[in-house]
Amino acid sequence: MAEPRMAVLGIGATGTVLAAALLQKHPDTVLIASSPDKAALLRENGLTAGGALTFQVPVKRVVGGLEELSEPWPEVIFLTTKTFHLPTVLEDAAAVWRPGMTLVSAHNGLGTEDLIAERFGAQAALRMSLNYGSRMTAPGSVEVAFFNRPNHLGVVDPATEGLAGRLAEILTKAGLDTALVPDIKLFIWKKMVMKCTMASICAVTDRTIKDALDYPPTREIADRCFEEILAVAKAKGYDLGPDYLTQALGYLEKVGAHKDSMCVDLANQTPTEIDFLGGKVVEYARETGVDAPFYQVMTNLVRALENSYLKGE
Repeated sequence: MAEPRMAVLGIGATGTVLAAALLQKHPDTVLIASSPDKAALLRENGLTAGGALTFQVPVKRVVGGLEELSEPWPEVIFLTTKTFHLPTVLEDAAAVWRPGMTLVSAHNGLGTEDLIAERFGAQAALRMSLNYGSRMTAPGSVEVAFFNRPNHLGVVDPATEGLAGRLAEILTKAGLDTALVPDIKLFIWKKMVMKCTMASICAVTDRTIKDALDYPPTREIADRCFEEILAVAKAKGYDLGPDYLTQALGYLEKVGAHKDSMCVDLANQTPTEIDFLGGKVVEYARETGVDAPFYQVMTNLVRALENSYLKGE
């Protein structure tokens, strides 16, 4: 079976790891950078990852934006941008869209695959949950803090399970162990219970995940937020069970000695992903009639901090 032509859009901390893994086995993978200048740097320096995952690969094909894509068109595009960029990315993707293209959302947040399906159809959308954490050290260079294998990949439309299974095999052979799962939303909820809760608490208090869980006042907020998001997930059809929170806290203890990426966003005065994290939980809570006052407060605090530096833009 011929390998699908692949591209990775968004060569930040997450995308660098994904792209580097693919390039070591599939050197014709196209990188879609945020600008021609960024593309030139990646072409010159290649990609490097260290820490829990190690890669060092040259970059053969890179463009400075979706508008620079040309034949042969990629058949699969992994989307690894910050989640707040997704609406703009989908708008730009419409200009290069070809029948049969598949967009794989590898974003943080809830509901990203639904946006793709609404725009291009359910068969055009796949969703990934990436279970590694990384930070940029230079353009095209990252340090991987952890990888809790495997990643998870799933479909929106059952008709695309064959392609999804092939992509899971490709990623696993490239060193990014990935499992095809029957209900990707279940795995997204399992991850987002932790991510949505801790991101805003860490960002507002500028604490690591471990520090926020160890300090009684922030732990009290976290415990209430966990209760609320689990109730929202259940109302959306995903009852994670009585033992889930114990498992989640065990997971956080393994990865907690670092700050959530939302801390970095606030420190750098860049947009955050709050609309697809806490904001989406609040939206779903209202939709299902679940009370989520702690989530509402934490989401509003992040938005207020973000607004303080973005209001002039």
